[in-house]
Amino acid sequence: MAAYEKLPYWADVKLTGGMLAEIQKKVGTQMLPFQWRALNDEIPEIEKSHCVENFRIAAGESQEKFYGMVFQDSDLAKWLEAVAYQLPLGGCEDLRKKAEYVIDLIEKAQMPDGYLNTYFQCTDIKKRWTNLRDCHELYCAGHMMEAAVAWYQATGERKLMDVMLRFAHHIHDVLGKEPGKIPGVPGHEEIELALCRMYDVTGEKFLLDLASYFVDERGQEPDYLLVEHPDKSNEHFAGLGDLGRKYAQHQAPVREQDKLEGHAVRALYLVAGMADVAERTGDEGLLEAAKRLFFNAAQKRMYVTGGVGSTCIGEAFTLDYDLPNDTAYAETCASIALIFAARALLQAERDGRYGDVMERALYNTCLAGMNVTQEAFFYVNPLSVVPESSHEDPTKKHVLPVRPGWFGCSCCPPNLARLLGSLGQYVCGTAGNEVRVHLYVDGEMQLETDKGPVKLTVHTDYPRTGEISISVSGECDLALRLPDWCHGSFELTMDKGEYAPKVEKGYLLMPGLHGETQILLTLPMKLRRVYAHSAVRADAGKVAIMRGPVVFCAEEADNGKNLHLLALPRSAELTAVWDGQLLGGAWRIKANALRQQEDGGDAPLYTDEAPKLHAAQISLIPYHLWANRGEGEMEVWIRETLQGC
Repeated sequence: MAAYEKLPYWADVKLTGGMLAEIQKKVGTQMLPFQWRALNDEIPEIEKSHCVENFRIAAGESQEKFYGMVFQDSDLAKWLEAVAYQLPLGGCEDLRKKAEYVIDLIEKAQMPDGYLNTYFQCTDIKKRWTNLRDCHELYCAGHMMEAAVAWYQATGERKLMDVMLRFAHHIHDVLGKEPGKIPGVPGHEEIELALCRMYDVTGEKFLLDLASYFVDERGQEPDYLLVEHPDKSNEHFAGLGDLGRKYAQHQAPVREQDKLEGHAVRALYLVAGMADVAERTGDEGLLEAAKRLFFNAAQKRMYVTGGVGSTCIGEAFTLDYDLPNDTAYAETCASIALIFAARALLQAERDGRYGDVMERALYNTCLAGMNVTQEAFFYVNPLSVVPESSHEDPTKKHVLPVRPGWFGCSCCPPNLARLLGSLGQYVCGTAGNEVRVHLYVDGEMQLETDKGPVKLTVHTDYPRTGEISISVSGECDLALRLPDWCHGSFELTMDKGEYAPKVEKGYLLMPGLHGETQILLTLPMKLRRVYAHSAVRADAGKVAIMRGPVVFCAEEADNGKNLHLLALPRSAELTAVWDGQLLGGAWRIKANALRQQEDGGDAPLYTDEAPKLHAAQISLIPYHLWANRGEGEMEVWIRETLQGC
């Protein structure tokens, strides 16, 4: 197995300007303080959380009753992890004090045997480990383990790490194939990633062994998740009914699966976990299985926005090319999990396809998951919205036309916080003497290669522009991702004369750099018409517009109601116009279009007369900015016509 790419310490990649730096800064100044108030029920107009209070109950500091989902603990864990990522950036002393209070509370809540889960500690401890399929004990443990690793890496403080090591030992004592243990696996995958991260930091081999067990035992016969639920009951999510073995990816051993099935978040955490275990064990077969599942999703089950999960029933994948726009689920957490999986596989293989998926999901669905102030969030990210349908059609009740401040199930907001806070680990990495740049951000990167330190200084306003200036200080082989949307087109200039880089699997390879090197990479930010595969029935006869990695959409605020009546002629010229007044500044795309004449309320339901078209204008904005100007319609896929304007 080839050498794996090493992730940088996130604080060694400092975003200093541009779009992502602006967003990341708001995480510390707006998002995390808002989420702290939400987790403490200090915002009366949003959904109740009770998350911190649940830990106070478990710690014996409160006499209230548990409130929330069985996985409520994970919201606080993700918030803690996100705070850890902010600390090295500075200016977070208030957040640090709040986090330290929480860590003390968690330590106090932990049981003497290491167990930690407020739902069972506050309701009926005798039922712990009796419902692995539904109760998310291992999922919550995994998220808290990831928080512990991040906190330790950011501060050097071991308190939370020690708490979670005790819990990990307890899990190892309870679960496994050895006599006297429960031969179970997580119903909701996630802990596999966390155990690998803890193994990296501690060197404790039992952690990797446990992660390997959870991955490979999944779907084996006898299937414990079926043994555990012979009557197929669903105590905690009764409304879902029996969703079958595919829902939690235990329909077959993972190495035998060839399609990514079931609950989208679980499925992609599984892929990431498989890749992580394969990396640390050198298991080529497991890696190939992870790649097979990933590409099934990326090539046949992913929206143009990088959203995944096409149905609200089970928040799940359905079948290849089934990508409805107006009932899409495309959970924010699912796109975050997609990025995790892509990054894990990118560590194993320098292949631009993984970076392309990361970029698509990040700049579209993930950023659409929050408003511009980072104080309201989408759980579901559709590609077509008619508010009246959302309000009146029960099949579209999950499709919200405006972002709420919080949810009864608020997994997505703190997940966004931890992703955005740790962006440095997605931007670049090293393998041997090779420095790999996967995402283009304005910033400084301090990296270590086999031949010593290398510093990269990048100046760019990507993806608003395609000009990327890179200063390299040190000795290395440089690999720059060439996005798939470039179609191989780029301009490259260097201060050391002409240089003809090799293009391999989506990367520009520039070996043998030394000393100080100045590079200017220019990517063509052409406006592109994008068409779906012919098997995607929802998009037949329609076109989506992209500029670089950014998907654009039509909103009612710019185009009026009944967006379905708009048609974009194939011959129409697309023009990009910078609008400094649009939500802090953004590109608009404008074109001459056609609009079907609206019928009056007394017109017949059906008629022999062909509809009349008249000239119109269409204005598109970045998809991630939609729903920031009040309730209204939205469309990503626009009807295309061969008729001229």
